[in-house]
Amino acid sequence: IPHPGDTTGPPSLFRFRSRTRTSLRPSLLPLRDMGMEMITNVSEYERLAKEKLPKMVYDYYASGAEDQWTLNENREAFSRILFRPRVLIDVSHINMATNILGFDVSMPIMIAPTAMQKMAHPEGELATARAAASAGTIMTLSSWATSSVERVNSVGPGIRFFQLYVYKDRNIVRQLVKRAEMAGFKAIALTVDTPRLGRREADIKNRFNLPPHLVLENFAALDLGKMDKTDDSGLASYVASQVDQSLCWEDVRWLQTITSLPILVKGVMTAEDTRIAIEYGAAGIIVSNHGARQLDYVPATISCLEE
Repeated sequence: IPHPGDTTGPPSLFRFRSRTRTSLRPSLLPLRDMGMEMITNVSEYERLAKEKLPKMVYDYYASGAEDQWTLNENREAFSRILFRPRVLIDVSHINMATNILGFDVSMPIMIAPTAMQKMAHPEGELATARAAASAGTIMTLSSWATSSVERVNSVGPGIRFFQLYVYKDRNIVRQLVKRAEMAGFKAIALTVDTPRLGRREADIKNRFNLPPHLVLENFAALDLGKMDKTDDSGLASYVASQVDQSLCWEDVRWLQTITSLPILVKGVMTAEDTRIAIEYGAAGIIVSNHGARQLDYVPATISCLEE
């Protein structure tokens, strides 16, 4: 089992201080020339990505907001949760299957929405959709995917949710939701923690922008598939110009008037907001700090679950 608190070495359940954990790490061997069959730990994919991807792309995927305290805490919080093993239990037949919004999945693990996946591989979201279907679980497609809802649907059967940003132009939102419905998506995951983009310093330094050969395919026909070049982060400028900063709880109700799909509120971290989401008719919440990419110095999401 890969250790969420350790992105380079093998798991250890009794490493509490970062200094100790670092000192126990084995020497790292280059992965660039390794075949995929030689990768033995999920964390090695991150190392391989860092070696192979352009710096701008890797930093976009890997970095968090501001000081990245919450990014580190997302990992460290998992490392403070220890196994409490019980023994002499029949484990010859294990079934991890569960049910999410009425859909049967093989395990309580879903694929979160991740934007612009074709920056990492030409197949991008299409490969992710196939992998999720093969694993018997749910993929959530980002609004800012480099593959459209129609193209993702074309790879074959699968349970898929659609992550939604609300644009200032509500006609765009209506069109996007309707397209997701027609493409067979089963739920809308409404992101509520991004009235503006977090201060992602790596993106600012790299002057992040979508590579010229790629486009945000869901918005290509609306002439909103590209980002303007800027001395700052191109994505931050795009969000500032397009995403509706007036988004509020009433919009959760409004969304229910334009779709029959269940609405999940993504970006909730408190019990108070959970109660409000229920009051406004949400089918569920996604506890998320946006991968520590929005507001720094907030708790790790795993730490919010008890509340």
